Amino acid sequence: MTNAEHKRYLDMAARAAWRAVGDVEPNPLVGAVLVRDGRVLAIGHHKKFGGLHAEREVIARCRELGEDPRGATLYCTLEPCCHTGKQPPCTEAVIEAGIARVVCARHDPAEVSGGGCAILEAAGIPCEVTDASGNATRISDPFVHRVKTGRPWVIAKWAQMLDGSLDVRGEGRRWISGELARKRVHKIRSRVDAIVTGIGTVLADDPLLTVRGVRRVRRTPERVVLDSRGRMPADAAMRHDGGPGVRVISEDTRDLDRVLRRLASEGGVSSVLLEAGPALLKAAFDASVVNQAVVHVPTADVEAAARAAEAFQPGLAASYYRYRTARIGADVELVYSTRSV
Repeated sequence: MTNAEHKRYLDMAARAAWRAVGDVEPNPLVGAVLVRDGRVLAIGHHKKFGGLHAEREVIARCRELGEDPRGATLYCTLEPCCHTGKQPPCTEAVIEAGIARVVCARHDPAEVSGGGCAILEAAGIPCEVTDASGNATRISDPFVHRVKTGRPWVIAKWAQMLDGSLDVRGEGRRWISGELARKRVHKIRSRVDAIVTGIGTVLADDPLLTVRGVRRVRRTPERVVLDSRGRMPADAAMRHDGGPGVRVISEDTRDLDRVLRRLASEGGVSSVLLEAGPALLKAAFDASVVNQAVVHVPTADVEAAARAAEAFQPGLAASYYRYRTARIGADVELVYSTRSV
């Protein structure tokens, strides 16, 4: 098989995996495709935490479609697991199905579940790990990051003007970004475990930080306020709105690495949306705990928006790459991600 073929089928697997964002964490997003003689037999993905893993899902789907997976090549975004958790090992399913070959985008770095390729090779099934599809490789970034660092995946979100301002109330505007961009933020909220903000934002804006106007809420995020000096108001709106829990972290919040590890270890938090003011955003970037950034700028000029975002947060240009740009109503959305995990 050529690299072009590897890319084609792994891209398919990545697109399938992406459908389950917010539904499978803390498990990794995984997609799989079965191919024989250049024909796609079935596509599957891990749909829900506790449910069938992608490899078992695609084998089952193949049989439902009246196809025999025996002799096929399995493409998957992550190395098949080899341990028993909520599901039995995927390596067993691959061997039992008579799969002839496995091509995956990444090794599983977890001690408990990694090593599947070695088991398959020992059973006579050749395995190849390839970076032909960047989409397939990077879709596992949040999972790999958590395994390697013990920290949740952190998405920093902010809206800014071209001049770098994050506050336009003096100009008679309530929000910087338009309605469509704000809806996009609520969609992101609906797919993370926690929303983190600083006490400065609470005192200035009294936000709710809830999920609103989303067709399907996949996760109900906990709200976390970093407040090292005990200034959290008793009458803060988020304390009385009947929404999800509010956790106030009052210990030294300058050590963001430790705060995030605590969220992961004590609360099972695997993904965080950081919605904060410039001071906390800068601290997060300086501490190298931001994995992804989503920036909204009200302009039609994409490159001007990028220049403004990178001027506001210089680390974006140095340590991140811009992998998606979109026009959302009157705003430009810029999405940056770390260069490597």
